[in-house]
Amino acid sequence: MPSSQFQLSHSGLCLCGTPDTTFGANGTWLSPRQSFAKARGIVETIKFEAAKATIKVHHLRGNIAVLEGSGGNIAVRVGRAGKVLVDAGIAVSRPQVASALATLGPEPVTHLINTHWHFDHADGNAWLHELSPTIIAHENTHRHLSTTQRVEDWDFDFVPLPEAALPTEVFATDHCLSLDGTTLALRYYGPAHTDSDISVHFEEPDVLHVADTYWNGVYPFIDYSTGGSIDGSIRAAEANLAQATESTIVIPGHGFPVSDRVGLQRFHEMLVTVRDKVAALKAQGRSLEEIVAARPTAAFDEVWGQFVITPSLFTRLVHEGV
Repeated sequence: MPSSQFQLSHSGLCLCGTPDTTFGANGTWLSPRQSFAKARGIVETIKFEAAKATIKVHHLRGNIAVLEGSGGNIAVRVGRAGKVLVDAGIAVSRPQVASALATLGPEPVTHLINTHWHFDHADGNAWLHELSPTIIAHENTHRHLSTTQRVEDWDFDFVPLPEAALPTEVFATDHCLSLDGTTLALRYYGPAHTDSDISVHFEEPDVLHVADTYWNGVYPFIDYSTGGSIDGSIRAAEANLAQATESTIVIPGHGFPVSDRVGLQRFHEMLVTVRDKVAALKAQGRSLEEIVAARPTAAFDEVWGQFVITPSLFTRLVHEGV
């Protein structure tokens, strides 16, 4: 990978900037917020790329497909009654997402499930609501989408979605849908990547969408501003392992669009190992700068450290929670 780019080519997203932005030009320490701002503004950059991204359609099993390229991976289940979407992508991708949906058949979009509140998963509500689906989400997702949210590590304030684009069916713990012979089990993790994350299990075909509790092959973002933490992320990874079988197709929030239980195990191992290393260094009284310099992620960087969440930034995010 060129050193001058953030790139995740398999998702259609390329974030141009300096990949390791932990230190400024004068050698001073930069917070994650400053680092992201330095990289042109992460939110604006992602939206800019999403507006021109090609949407790839990956067919799985049980009439389920994944749309890759607009923010998080979007799952689509096509049935006699219509299409069920898991996540909505980014609104600027509307033309490409609409075209991709059309290739899956003429059925209307009847249900939209938001796995959590982040813009790269729920911003598309702004146009998908025009198709009049039932929009389903955890109650915390509804709360975050209906009020202004600030993510400090992105240095960005997200304004509320229009009322018509908000979830219309909310739940506190678990929720179940039965559509055209397929059971969809929605489960709340508790605070994890955020405080609003859910999984969606298409039970009969055994396809599990775990959204941003699993980033396949890239370090994850952890949103402490809305209840996320490294320990919560580890608990969510353990819940995913408990739910998945050897035959389960796992859809991550980001990364290659499908994975499996082995991929979940590798992600869990990475989270636990980095967390323990950072915690040990912090317990020794090391400063944040010293901990980053010690490279507690080194064993994983070649595989996991090639996206916008750089090794140094991921170390800082872990440090914040231990």
